[in-house]
Amino acid sequence: MIHHLLRPVLLCCLTLAALPAHARVDVETQGGLLAAKISEEITPGDYERLLQGLRANPGAYSRKIVLLDSIGGSAPEAMRMGRLLRETGFEALVPSEGLCQGSCVYLLAAGTRKIVKGHVALRRPPFPAGDSAQAQRVHGRQPFSPAGYLREMGVDIRLAEDIYQAAPNQLRLLSREELARYRLN
Repeated sequence: MIHHLLRPVLLCCLTLAALPAHARVDVETQGGLLAAKISEEITPGDYERLLQGLRANPGAYSRKIVLLDSIGGSAPEAMRMGRLLRETGFEALVPSEGLCQGSCVYLLAAGTRKIVKGHVALRRPPFPAGDSAQAQRVHGRQPFSPAGYLREMGVDIRLAEDIYQAAPNQLRLLSREELARYRLN
């Protein structure tokens, strides 16, 4: 009897595990405040979720804040989201219990004002063709430009270089001095 029930449960778990994960994008209002919270992994389609949340809350607000607590993910999607946040005038906040790592840094860079109470960490994105010098050169010719994006956001473009200098599969926590040097706080 238990054996017959175990198979459907396992199939259900495998199906749910195979579904693509998306960032959790919540947009809420309270008084004159419009708050967006972006957490978990950034994946293609998250820009649309953010745009829908903003469109569902039209109006004039005295303050717009995006709360960041994300493990990063798709850099191109994070840059699209970041441009939307900048165009709509959002400040960026990493709360005291928050962590903004990997491509989440592009969302932080988009803030018209940046407040970091939690932690910000660099993580080098994987190169699809491996970690060889040739793969890194090919990756550098990608259709999106992290350095150009950071320049557009008024952030020191050395951040783009330092992201790619980070050790593979390791986080590099930024100090308060580094956040200030990159103009992220």
